[in-house]
Parts: sequence; C-alpha cells; structure tokens
Amino acid sequence: MKAVVYQEPYSVTVEDVPDARIEDPNDVVIRVTTSAICGSDLHMYEGRTGAEPGIVFGHENMGVVQEVGPGVARIKKGDRVVLPFNVGCGFCRNCLAGKTGFCLTVNEGFAGGAYGYVSMGPYRGGQAEYLRVPFADFNCLTLPPGEEHEDDFALLADIFPTGYHATELAGVSPGETVCVFGAGPVGLMAAYSALLRGASKVFVVDKQPDRLALAERIGAIPIDYSKADAASQIKDQTGGDGTDKGIDAVGYQATVKEGEEQPAIVLNTLIEAVRPTGALGVVGLYVPEDPGGPSESAKHGQLLVKVGKFFEKGLRMGTGQANVKAYNRQLRDLIIAGRATPSFVVSHRLPLAQAPEAYDRFDKRAEGWTKVLLKPELVAA
Repeated sequence: MKAVVYQEPYSVTVEDVPDARIEDPNDVVIRVTTSAICGSDLHMYEGRTGAEPGIVFGHENMGVVQEVGPGVARIKKGDRVVLPFNVGCGFCRNCLAGKTGFCLTVNEGFAGGAYGYVSMGPYRGGQAEYLRVPFADFNCLTLPPGEEHEDDFALLADIFPTGYHATELAGVSPGETVCVFGAGPVGLMAAYSALLRGASKVFVVDKQPDRLALAERIGAIPIDYSKADAASQIKDQTGGDGTDKGIDAVGYQATVKEGEEQPAIVLNTLIEAVRPTGALGVVGLYVPEDPGGPSESAKHGQLLVKVGKFFEKGLRMGTGQANVKAYNRQLRDLIIAGRATPSFVVSHRLPLAQAPEAYDRFDKRAEGWTKVLLKPELVAA
C-alpha cells in the first residue's frame, strides 16, 4: 500500500510499505478516506524530535472498516469510523479514568500512545491507504454512513477535541474572556470551542493575516503581535485587567515578532495577559528533548518561565495532550446537529501523492495553507 514516509528533516516521500493487517484479535483494518497533516507532524518533519527515517506519518485518521479481528464485538465491516489520535486500551487505570491520552498499556515504559508519532508506540500512521487499529472496540468512534460531514468528522481525530481540551484545562465558562495564542488549526479550534462554551470575548494572537482573518470570521478578535506587545493589546481591550483565561496553542517552537525562536515566550506572555487568579490551558507541544533548541537548556526541555509572576498572580495551569475520547462523541453530535462546523479551517484536500508538497507549504506557513486533508482515493491532477 502507499504511505507517507519520513526520510530526513524536511523530506517525506510517498512509497510502498507492507499492507496493514490484523495482528491481534481485537484489531480492525480501515480503508483510510481522510488523514490530516497536523502541526505536530511538523516537529518531526523539521527534525526537531528523535524521529528516525521510515516512520509512516499520520495520527488524524478516519475511514471505513475493511477487516475485523475475531475478538472485536462492536465494530463491523463497513462501519464508518474516526479514530482518536490517542491509542488506548480501555482497561488500564488511566483509560478507566477517562485519561486515554496517557494509556499505560499500549506503549511500554511510556504513558500514552499514538499513530505515526515518535516515542508513541509501534503504531504506523494513517497517511496511507489502509491502517491497523488496535483495541478497535474502544478506539473507533462510529459515524453515520455515507460521506456527509467528512471534513468535519476528520477533525474529531485530534484538533477539534484538542482545542476543546484547551478550554477544559483553562476552565472556560460562559461570559468569560479568553486569549488564545496561535491561530494555527489547534488555536482556531480552541477559539471556536471557547465561543461554543459561551465566552464573551475571545482574542486570538498571531501575526499571519490569513489565519487572523479566519479567527475574525468565527467571531474572535484578532491580535497581531508583530504590531505591538500582545499582552498590552489584550489589556487595553479588557479594562487593563487581562482576560479571565488563556490558552497556549503554540508550544516550544514559539517565536518573537522578528522571527527569533524563544521557547517560553508564549507561556510568559500568557502570564502577563491573564488577570490575577485566572487560569491557563496549555496544549501547545513541549518536549523533554529538542535537538534544534536555541539554547543548551532548551535542547533538554528546560525553559525560563516567569514562575514568580505566575505565583504572585495566583494563576493555575493545566497541560498535556487531549484525552480525545472524553470529547469526541459529544463533538460529533454537535456536528450532526448542525451546531458545530469545524471544517472552516480546512484549506486543502489533496491526494497522497501530493503530501511532500503539502508538507513543504504547510511548514512554511504559506498563505492560505491552514489545514491539509489527505484523501487516498483522490487522483493527483
């Protein structure tokens, strides 16, 4: 089968790999109909992780079940399903507590597993024609048959639940003000989720005009940090107080307006921009080892954060990857009911063959490239 394979920094190819197959009784194999490129994939693509050549990328996957293992009870051939990027067992202590992003079974010696991602277990990614799904009864979220809402449902694998998770970590409540740093797909989903939860004002901070325009389109207030200090702009529009809640949807590859990378800049600006006793939700990725870090400490995940100001203001912070299964069923039903249309972030729908170009353009933040969906059944032009 064809799949997107990592070769070296800034290089992926589409090539033949062994077919996905049933390996355990509780597996299914799906025919992939949509797999998205995630901002998290770019960390591997740029060589900013320990990813080795040969990894099949793709943790945002959906499709139709083609084969069913003999131990699968609920999922049937022909079911249309979307998969949380977290691979969970369903029975460990964390899965039973709803913390499926930190499963203790699927990745020996590590809390958490995922498809197609470095250090996240032996599970190949779904930027491919077919995908093996372990613990299928637990991991598959069934969808209405057909093709309706395909692009919306694809975003249930990661970015919509992750954006919602950010608002949950921050504890966003109706009527509150929220600032979201980062207008990439996850940041836009966080802003959208905050509005769904009834936030009165949502500020979105970035410097890319096309992404800020998307934020404005959904009712958020764009803040261009290249024009003036973001925290000052936010305070000016909140009576000098700052927002009730703040969200980091950027992570360790954050930059200042001149383009210099400063891994802690978003965290430190959030500490300034959120009012005393407010809360932060951090879903932007931070890693314990970063080969490309701008300093020796940053290369080992050690950042200089304004913890004194954080303490002085009585702020709270929640962090970590999303437990997708805690949200994906409810968010699916919002889509079906017409209450949510997260596919507003999708800019491109491309065949697998165009994945190398898509990675290059998305990584360069080319204008108009906000979210790319790969569709194996499409034929390259």
